[in-house]
Amino acid sequence: MTAIAGLDVGTTGVKAIALSAEGEVLATASRGYPLATPRPGWAEQDPEDWWGAAEVALAEVSEGRDIAGIGLSGQMHGLVVLDSTDRVIRPAILWNDQRTAVECREIEERLGLDRLIDLTGNRALPGFTAPKLLWLRRHEPESYARIARVLLPKDYVRLRLTGERATDASDASGTLLLDVGRRAWSDDVLDALELPRAWLPPVLESPEPAGASGPVSHAIPVAAGAGDQPAAAVGVGVDRPGPLSVVLGTSGVVLAALPAYAHEPQARVHAFCHAVPEMWQAMGVMLSAAGSLQWFRDAFAPAVPFEQLVAEAAAWPPGVDGLTFLPYLQGERTPHADPDARGAFVGLELRHDRGALVRAVLEGVAFGLRDSFDLVRLLGAAPTVARVSGGGARSRLWCQIVASVLGVPLERTESEEGSAFGAALLGGVAGGVFADVHDAVARCVRVRGTIEPDPATQPLYEDLHHRYQALYPALAI
Repeated sequence: MTAIAGLDVGTTGVKAIALSAEGEVLATASRGYPLATPRPGWAEQDPEDWWGAAEVALAEVSEGRDIAGIGLSGQMHGLVVLDSTDRVIRPAILWNDQRTAVECREIEERLGLDRLIDLTGNRALPGFTAPKLLWLRRHEPESYARIARVLLPKDYVRLRLTGERATDASDASGTLLLDVGRRAWSDDVLDALELPRAWLPPVLESPEPAGASGPVSHAIPVAAGAGDQPAAAVGVGVDRPGPLSVVLGTSGVVLAALPAYAHEPQARVHAFCHAVPEMWQAMGVMLSAAGSLQWFRDAFAPAVPFEQLVAEAAAWPPGVDGLTFLPYLQGERTPHADPDARGAFVGLELRHDRGALVRAVLEGVAFGLRDSFDLVRLLGAAPTVARVSGGGARSRLWCQIVASVLGVPLERTESEEGSAFGAALLGGVAGGVFADVHDAVARCVRVRGTIEPDPATQPLYEDLHHRYQALYPALAI
């Protein structure tokens, strides 16, 4: 059977998937690897761990199958620096690393904030790639002096898989070095930051072939691929303006496809290239979505299944009689871009029990997604439906709350494989199985259920969202 494969290089592990040409999941495999935190706020990984895990997982899903194409996706923003022999110089600095606040200010001062946003669609945030390079220059000059190549996480796996250095426009958008409107590296940004263009790989469109795996006699095309969120959006069918992608994962994402480059004046949402050629995206990111519920369980109910906690939450009415949760457990990205933002329960009473606290967490995350939803609409998105994915999407109650807070139906797709599924579709385009990304989505993405907003609770949630928004400035220290 002809099959297509996808690899997602995540923060905790690699996931591989094999699909049929009709989108049927034939096999999945995953391999984990460690995360190093050598200092508070730092996050690093050994790129060789990614490759070792990817090699094993890909071989497992490929065994006995005629693989026509491979697609890659991965955690965005991570900095992989290589020497002139393509050897890794130091551990990769990841998307959730917070060490570069000084360098972010330096970038915005060198370019000017308005000019930076015009070019890149974003302001300088600690997770992005460019400030990490400036940090290396300041703090590890010996490592910096050895740099000959700069890659993103999934692109290091491509290098090991195919021997080719390349990236795609969606993942490159998260470096703060790409002219997002032109879908090309920005000479203005590189010159202002004194970074050599020669370090950077060619920028391709996500479904374009970018190398091949295996012997010449049976070389398998490998697609340029995409960042994890653009790939996940493709995997749920957000390949054109219309439906939104809403991700209830560890972090929360609201992503809309746009037909032209547009950025929010204050860059409260990200403006990136989409994984679909000649398409862009607006993306809001909250750092602790399902991660908020994970934190609550780990801290207060470590032996209790999530299903039981959600059942307890269902016993409480919408609004939890005035109890509100702010999900800023790791700072926040959208809409506040504030690494020092902090979470809170506000409005606690003696009668509020564990279920009340859980319900407040579910609603607080929904309000955070609403902040992003409103901002992507300001950029021209006019969604009438959202495709929901991520671990939190397994909870019907949570999806019902999110649908009512956003005011649009939530659709769940047959596959829950996320970024790896979208990566496989891109691999199918590169391998000639599909004519283009739209063809891949039409043939492989299917909706299995819809959750409508509850009209009885929408007015209440509208009022409570305004209360939620007022709490961040009121509690800011």
